[in-house]
Amino acid sequence: MPADYNGRWEMVKNENFEDVMKALDIDFATRKIAVHLHQTKVIVQNGDKFETKTLSTFRNYEVNFTVGEEFEEHTKGLDNRKVKSLVVWDGDKLVCVQKGEKENRGWKHWIEGDLLHLEITALDKVCHQVFKKKE
Repeated sequence: MPADYNGRWEMVKNENFEDVMKALDIDFATRKIAVHLHQTKVIVQNGDKFETKTLSTFRNYEVNFTVGEEFEEHTKGLDNRKVKSLVVWDGDKLVCVQKGEKENRGWKHWIEGDLLHLEITALDKVCHQVFKKKE
């Protein structure tokens, strides 16, 4: 079985998030709030089935998926668009490609020790977030 993503993960680093939000045409006020939020990710993994929640004081977002099965995602937690998302394994990394009106959109998750990394891309912008596993 690939990596075990189960757990509660607390944000410890958030680099270049505002540039990705700009690439997604998110308004100024929302960007200014979102860039300062402390996020918590809660992931329940059962094989290739994932239930994920991103929690913050401003907005919560939930997305559930099965690796290898394309699904329609409403990105109301970020830019409020509908995209076609496909998550696949690349070794122990989860890689998501999102098809919609913005090019080169998606994300990658991987684990190093007790850290969960998230790389978000939109157009030519890349954000790197890091979450520490909460015991």
